[in-house]
Amino acid sequence: MSVWSRIREDVAAARLRDPAARSGLEIALLYPGLHAVWAYRVWHALWVRRLRFVARAGSQVTRWLTGIEIHPGAEIGRRLFIDHGMGVVIGETTEIGDDVMLYHGVTLGGRTRNAGKRHPTIGDGVAVGAGAKVLGPITIGAGSAVGANAVVTRDAPPDSVLVGVPAKPRAHRPGEDTRALLTAPEYYI
Repeated sequence: MSVWSRIREDVAAARLRDPAARSGLEIALLYPGLHAVWAYRVWHALWVRRLRFVARAGSQVTRWLTGIEIHPGAEIGRRLFIDHGMGVVIGETTEIGDDVMLYHGVTLGGRTRNAGKRHPTIGDGVAVGAGAKVLGPITIGAGSAVGANAVVTRDAPPDSVLVGVPAKPRAHRPGEDTRALLTAPEYYI
């Protein structure tokens, strides 16, 4: 896929997920979550070519400009959308699938200083609510929703809803709109 095709795909994904989006131009110019993802792709390309200092330095400049920290060693799929974005942290060994949405203040972090896999794996189509913390080398199954301010430290099967501290997975209820879970007051801590 060409760079321009990927950029158009990212803008379309943002437009699909953000009801406040007015135009593709507005998204391309004014959405820091998108800018952070685009910069990550540059720094990740340098990271895999073993230009690690340059990649880390570039990611820190991006963090300073956008308020979003994405380690260049993370593996991120297509159409990641970071809404608002301030305070988002994505650790080095994080793996993120396609069509994932993160809200502001999300941490995909580690719980240990040991080498190796220490950050979460996020499946395709997962939404992570504002302020949620997903910690450690755990897996969040595809199609899941993590509620705002949840603290997730254990694996969750596909199509789960995770709320609380510590978060406990439960299955989607029939007809349940999980997008509402990400903003509903009863799920805030």
